[in-house]
Amino acid sequence: MTPAQAKNWKLFEPAPPTFLDAVPEHPILAQVLYNRGLRTPDEVRAFLTDADAVVENPFRLPDMAPAVHRIVRAIEAGEIICVYGDFDADGVSATALLVTALQMAGGRVGPYIPDRVDEGYGLNLEAIDAIAAKARLLVTVDCGIRSVHEVAHAVARGLDVIITDHHSLGPQLPPALAVINPRRECRQGATQLAGVGVAYRLAQAVLRAVAQQGWSPLRPDQALEMEASLLDLVALGTVADMMPLLGENRSLVRRGLVQLNQAQRPGMASLLQFADLRPGTVDATTIAFRLAPRINAAGRLTHARTAYRLLRTGDPTEAYTLAAELEALNQRRRNLTVSAEAEAEAQLAPQLAQDPSLLLVQSPHIPAGIVGLVAGKLTERFYRPAVVIEQGEAESRGSARSIPEFDISRALDEVSPLLVRHGGHSLAAGFTVATSRLPELAEALQEVARRELPEPAQLRPTLWIDADVPFDELNWGLQQQFARLEPTGQDNPPPLLLCRQVRVREARTVGEGKHLRLIVDRDAHGPVLDAIAFHQGAWADHLSEGSRVDLVFHLEANEWQGRQRLQLNVQDLRPAC
Repeated sequence: MTPAQAKNWKLFEPAPPTFLDAVPEHPILAQVLYNRGLRTPDEVRAFLTDADAVVENPFRLPDMAPAVHRIVRAIEAGEIICVYGDFDADGVSATALLVTALQMAGGRVGPYIPDRVDEGYGLNLEAIDAIAAKARLLVTVDCGIRSVHEVAHAVARGLDVIITDHHSLGPQLPPALAVINPRRECRQGATQLAGVGVAYRLAQAVLRAVAQQGWSPLRPDQALEMEASLLDLVALGTVADMMPLLGENRSLVRRGLVQLNQAQRPGMASLLQFADLRPGTVDATTIAFRLAPRINAAGRLTHARTAYRLLRTGDPTEAYTLAAELEALNQRRRNLTVSAEAEAEAQLAPQLAQDPSLLLVQSPHIPAGIVGLVAGKLTERFYRPAVVIEQGEAESRGSARSIPEFDISRALDEVSPLLVRHGGHSLAAGFTVATSRLPELAEALQEVARRELPEPAQLRPTLWIDADVPFDELNWGLQQQFARLEPTGQDNPPPLLLCRQVRVREARTVGEGKHLRLIVDRDAHGPVLDAIAFHQGAWADHLSEGSRVDLVFHLEANEWQGRQRLQLNVQDLRPAC
């Protein structure tokens, strides 16, 4: 028995010689591109060199024209506009972006971000009443697509409502003046923009439209400069929300990373400082694992306005203070997550003996702000859909994470009569439920999972391996070829390679025994490389000097104290046959 859960290893089929001959690239890079679905030299060239050549036409999105017309009219008339956001990194980035853009266009605008615990996700009636007392126009970002009743209430209170969202559509659209959501594009491969991406397209359209108005001092060239200045926020929110880094998103994030690495926004500069990152070193991975958690920490534990203020402030002193607050919150979030994971696993012990199709944990002691993190950890560890619920007296709030074999958003749609509200994506969703209905909900979700999933014993994560590579080809030249694929992430993963019969020179644990650190080679005459295997520390007791293993890994440049070293980021390993 191996120390880690067994994974399926599947190698992509080799690219045909005709493709390799036609594509003038490194053969391993060419194989990776073939694995990503590229089939012609033109497609390869477009992916590697023309990723930024995306047509910037925000008006292709549904309802963009009436939304822009209403916003421009509000700016001209001096009406107050409220931007209603969400408390995660995508929603906070989108709120900061749209408020900034509308102010650049001359608008009178302010933000509203609900409290995660007191108000929950999305529009709520009390907030709408407060907004209606001050504003005439309400624009949502990263929320609202399923708020049919709430939007109807806002309209009745005299508000014009524009919805911008990217979450899955419900059976009925809200009765808003405009509903901008890429999922309304009824065609295969419709753009999967993040909430901040949709907000950015609206910001572009408004800035360009205002620049054409005779009453506006904004010139078209200034509008384009303003658009570019917002791209760091687009990169932050898009990566944080795990949107596919292909096509339009890849173009936006590539350009946004350039902007973000200049750290012109004081809040970004302070955020990088506390994350121990230098301007110029930020990529999609560091956004996902070092910047986004700090932004998210505010909404998880206190209120997202701290993160919003960080992204909006122009004062370096205030930025430093706010970044320090986020750093402390993030450390507290880590500690709470560890405790909650332990409680969840203790509660799951009896369930695991039955090998369930879906894992469900409910507790009054797991804060609403970290239920999603705990669900994600459970899904990663046990490869099952996982639902974690903060149990309240009257209402409970839950978060779910899933696996590719099970669409959790569709499952929640199926049990929606039991829920107060819900929304999300196929792999991540959230909901509110009356506490009295928790037993019904647990049984209903288990029933959907039993019906839709294969036998639990057959559920195993699959690693799709790009190429079986000789050890002596792992060098800086190959890593630099792979760098051309950046930004990598969701749906555009970094290349996954296999090396067989690798010799272990040294194996030890780091991180309090959680992780495995290796020094490896192939033979006495070849290169020697470092390797890190996160969350695989249990292997240390099974390896000794001279052990032979097969490794599946990402090749990466690891920077430490200003020095870069080539490293294998090991995703799985097996004793060599």
